Amino acid sequence: MTFEQVFNRILLFMRRNPDGNFRLMIGTDSQVHCNRTVFITGIVIQNERKGAWACIRKTIIPRKMVHLHERISFETSLTEEVVSLFTEECKDKMFDIVLPFLYKGGSFSMEGHMDIGSGKRNKTREFVSEMVSRIESIGLEPKIKPEAFVASSYANRYTK
Repeated sequence: MTFEQVFNRILLFMRRNPDGNFRLMIGTDSQVHCNRTVFITGIVIQNERKGAWACIRKTIIPRKMVHLHERISFETSLTEEVVSLFTEECKDKMFDIVLPFLYKGGSFSMEGHMDIGSGKRNKTREFVSEMVSRIESIGLEPKIKPEAFVASSYANRYTK
């Protein structure tokens, strides 16, 4: 699907229940295989407690990316790249759907999900501050494990 087709599906989903609580979540995960590294970026629009619509974008790097920082940084870059497609005009169209319903409980937010965690035994903990700052700098609410399910669960499923 083109980005335009994806965006139109998101708008269609939102217009079905314009008074909903919408979360647009974008996150990337990766898996190293013997001769390549597969990256999957998930794009999920969720109307809390009322369903979701999702799609993926696949990127293959034809080599093993064995350095964790390089891989996590590239995951974040791919998330940033997809987020950049949601121009101010796109965001305005999404906000305009929910705007008449703000006082009735409607809402819209955008989140960047990262497959990293801050736990003591998590190898990615040293990258949390850097990656969270990058996601915040593009205007998204950052989410890390265990709240980052788009990257750590949905995208992860398609990297295998």
